[in-house]
Amino acid sequence: MRRNTSALLWGSWTAFFFVYEAIALFNKKDDDTLSENTRKLFRIRSSKAGRALFTVILGGGAAWFLLHILTETM
Repeated sequence: MRRNTSALLWGSWTAFFFVYEAIALFNKKDDDTLSENTRKLFRIRSSKAGRALFTVILGGGAAWFLLHILTETM
């Protein structure tokens, strides 16, 4: 039962994200896509520190996830 619940929850979350993001992309309003909000949160356009922090977080997260999936650890 748990396996089905997890798959259902992850699938629902993914579907919600894609629908919400698609609507945000097509309505052309400012500050409603994930990319726009990420740039705003980390002040990508105005802060070298924010840009560096974002790079470390995203790069570190991607590296961890890659190792996690490939080695089946952590």
